[in-house]
Amino acid sequence: MNISSEAAEILEHVGGSSNVSALQHCSTRLRFTLADDRTVDESALKSIPGVLGVVRGPQTQVIVGGRVLEYYRAVEKLRSGSPTAAAAEKTRTPWTVKRVGSKVLDFVVSVFVPIIPAIAGAGIFKSLLVLAAALGWIDRETDSYALISAVPDAVFAFLPLLVAYTTAKKLDVNRPVALGTVALLLFPAFTALVTQEGGTALFGIPVPVVNYNSQVFPAILAVLLLWGTERFFTKFSWPPIRTFFVPLMCYLVVAPATVFLIGPLGFEIGDLFAGLLFNFHNTFGWIAVALLAAILPFLISVGMHKPLLPPTITTMATYGKESFYLTASLAHNISEAGASFAVALRTRNQGLRAIAVSAGFSALFGVTEPALYGVTLQNRRALIAVLAGAITSGAYLGITFVDTFAIVSPGLASISMFIDSLDPWNLIHALIGLVIGLVVSFVVGVVLWKDSDSGTLRVLGQAESQPLNAADDTVSLAIVAPMKGEVVELSSLEDGVFSSGVLGEGVAIRPADGRVVAPVTGTVTSMLDSRHAIGIRTDDGVEVLVHVGMDTVALDGAPFTTHVAQGDRVEAGQPVIDADLDAIRAAGLDTITPVVVVNSAGRDVRFTTGQHTERAAQLIELTTIKETANGTV
Repeated sequence: MNISSEAAEILEHVGGSSNVSALQHCSTRLRFTLADDRTVDESALKSIPGVLGVVRGPQTQVIVGGRVLEYYRAVEKLRSGSPTAAAAEKTRTPWTVKRVGSKVLDFVVSVFVPIIPAIAGAGIFKSLLVLAAALGWIDRETDSYALISAVPDAVFAFLPLLVAYTTAKKLDVNRPVALGTVALLLFPAFTALVTQEGGTALFGIPVPVVNYNSQVFPAILAVLLLWGTERFFTKFSWPPIRTFFVPLMCYLVVAPATVFLIGPLGFEIGDLFAGLLFNFHNTFGWIAVALLAAILPFLISVGMHKPLLPPTITTMATYGKESFYLTASLAHNISEAGASFAVALRTRNQGLRAIAVSAGFSALFGVTEPALYGVTLQNRRALIAVLAGAITSGAYLGITFVDTFAIVSPGLASISMFIDSLDPWNLIHALIGLVIGLVVSFVVGVVLWKDSDSGTLRVLGQAESQPLNAADDTVSLAIVAPMKGEVVELSSLEDGVFSSGVLGEGVAIRPADGRVVAPVTGTVTSMLDSRHAIGIRTDDGVEVLVHVGMDTVALDGAPFTTHVAQGDRVEAGQPVIDADLDAIRAAGLDTITPVVVVNSAGRDVRFTTGQHTERAAQLIELTTIKETANGTV
C-alpha cells in the first residue's frame, strides 16, 4: 500500500471529507479538526500500515512519523478534489464545550506553530552571538555586533507581521491587506508621533501610547476584525469596484479601531497572560517547573501543550527570557531520551531496541514524539522512568532559576538557548539539569524494565504471530546499492527525519553520478509527482525507500527522469530514475541519497559505511527473524 491509498483510508476512517473542518500537521502527526468526532474508527486507523498511533482529544491526531508532510499533501489532495469537502462546516454537530476547545486549539496551532521555525532560528542566532561576545570573538560595542544582532532582533521586532500573516491565512483573509493594516502599528512615523513628548491625537482624541514590537495579540485581534469587515463589504459591494473598494473600506474601519481599541486591548491581553504565567512560576517556584515537566508527556500526547505557546512567546517578548514552560520542556525532553536508552539497553527484542535507540537520539535533540508514541506512553515502566527524571531535573532547574532566551524545543542541539550574557552559571545549571534528567531516567528505566510487561512488545508480538515464511522462520534479503558513490551513516545527515532513524534503518550514498537502480526486486509502491524518491516492496513485505537528495521535493521533478511508474514490477539493478546532480547542486541542495528499510523494526539490518560502492553491488544484508516477547525463537 502506498501513501496515496493510505491517505484515502485515513480520510475514510475519520469520517470522510465532509467531516473534516480543518487539517494541520506537526513533525509527526496529522491533526484533524472534525465536525463529528463520533465517526472516527480508531481501530481501523491503527490497522493502516503507515499509522503509528491515534490520539483522541480536542483534535483527532493520526501519528504517521517522519513522512507526515507526504501524508498531509495526499490527504489535502483528496479533500480538495472532493465535492463534499466544503460541506464539513454545514453538517457540523451542535456546539459543545469539547467542540469549542477543539476550535480554539485548532486556531492556536494554525497561528503559532508556523512561526516557530522563524523565532526559534532567530533565538538560537541571538544566543550564539551572545556566546561569541562572551568568548571575546566580537566586541559588543562595535558596529559589526550591532549589524549582526539586527538579524535576529528584526524577527522579534516584526513578530506582529508574522502573526498577522498566519492569522490571515487561517481565516482566509487577504494577506497583503492584513499585513498592511498591522504594519501601521510598527511604522516608524506612527511610532514617532505616538511617543513624542505630549503624544499625539486624531481629531482631538488622544492616541494610546503602546509599544507593539514583539506583541502577538494586537495582530490577532486586528485580523479578526479585518475578517468580519472584509466579508461584510465583499458581500454588499458592487463586483466591478470590489478590487479596490473592499481593501479601502477595510483600512478605513480596521486601522482606526486597531489604533484606539484593538491594539491596546491586545497588548493588555498579552500582558495579562504573560503576567499570569510569570506570577504562577514566581508563586510556586521550582515546584511549578517540576510538576509541569512531569505532566508534559500527557499534555503533548493530546496536543494540549500548544496553548502554552502564546503566553510563552509573549513572556519572552516582554521580559526577554522565559523560565517556566521551556525550562520544564528541557527536563521532559532529556528524560524521554534517558528512558528510551534504558529500554534499548535492557530489552532483548531487536525491533523494540531499534525503535528505542532512534527515539532516544531524537528526544536528546528535542524531538520527543518518536519516544512518546514508540516507547514511553505504551510502556508504564518506561513512563515511570520519564516522570522520575523529569521531576528531579525540573526541580533542579527550578531551584537554580534557569532561564531560557530562545523559543525552540530544548535539547542538546539547542543548548545555546540557555546562554545568559549576565550570568554564565545559567548555562552550567542547564547542563547539570540535563545530566540529572538523563541519568535519573536512564537508571530508573534500567532498574524497572521488564520485557514481559511491555505494551510495545505485546503489539509487536501480535504482528509477528503470523509466519513470515511458511517454510522457515528466517528470511534473508540482499539489498543492492541504487547508486555509485561513498556510503555514509544516516546519522550524519542534517535532515532529522532520516538521521534520527524515525523512517527506519539504512545508509546514505554520496553519489558519483545520477543513475538510480532498483535496490530490490519487487513492486513500486511509491513514485510521487516530484519523482525525487521511489519506494519498493518485496514479495516478503520488506519496504525500501530511496530518496535522491535532501529537500529535492521542492524541485517539482525538474531534475529527474523516471523509467518506471507506481505499480510496476522491477528487478534489483534495473534503472528506475536518472537524476541531474548538477541541477540539484545548482539549486543549493545536497545530493546525498538515503537508502532506508522503512519497516526495519524486528529485522537485523547489517551494512558497512565509510567505503565506496558500485551500483548494484550488495549494500545491506537484511535478516528477518520471528521473535517472541522474550527474544528469538
